[in-house]
Amino acid sequence: MSTMTGVAIVTGAAQGIGRRCAEVLRDDGYDVVVFDRQAIDDFPDVLVQAGDVTSEADVAACAAAVTERYGRIDVVVNNAGVAEIGPAEDLDPAAWRRVLDINLTGPFLISQAFGRMMLRQRAGSIVNIASVAGLRGVADRSAYNASKHGLIGLTRTLAAEWGGRGVRVNAVCPGWVKTPMDDASQGEGAYGDEDITAHVPLGRFASPEDIAQAVLFLADPARSGFINGTALSVDGGWYGDGSWQSLRLGTRTR
Repeated sequence: MSTMTGVAIVTGAAQGIGRRCAEVLRDDGYDVVVFDRQAIDDFPDVLVQAGDVTSEADVAACAAAVTERYGRIDVVVNNAGVAEIGPAEDLDPAAWRRVLDINLTGPFLISQAFGRMMLRQRAGSIVNIASVAGLRGVADRSAYNASKHGLIGLTRTLAAEWGGRGVRVNAVCPGWVKTPMDDASQGEGAYGDEDITAHVPLGRFASPEDIAQAVLFLADPARSGFINGTALSVDGGWYGDGSWQSLRLGTRTR
């Protein structure tokens, strides 16, 4: 094993939240493995593994490569995900299945493969990137919301099953984050900046850094060793604010 902090794998690490999570873990001393369908050729000091989180063969090959190189895994960050925006009555069932496959089945396959390694070690931390949409209903996102609600359910179930065997499982629930996924959604006319910032008590979007720091906290047993089965909102207060819009905006001083 490396003399560094440990070994971490991040899925969907080519861009956005996943990329920043991988960078922050690397900079904190972890040996980092990045797993993505997209080609990654500009990421120094990490092990790049190409593959699809929905493919059992790809996931097994990645787990075998990590075992061969490092002999252990300490942190899993299930970040890979997609969104499909539109009214539920118009959603193509194939699109529904694709979103559920990537956002929910993928984390299950990754958690299963690497969780087995952690269970043998009797130590490890799995951090699932869910969403505030996994805690609330948001219109025009039936598949995405269902997948993220399911991911939180998977998080709690694995925490219950594996916590007594040394493996912690938690979820981070971001609010809206400025990423290429957000750019694509806004490009389709789904919403504008003001729709988000007007709702968030902190008055801004999250950044990938905000999410990455929460992941780092949950990854580290020295920082969060008794936290297991939680869904940590990192949303600027979106989930906690039940105000109506004029009341919400009337409390602002900036």
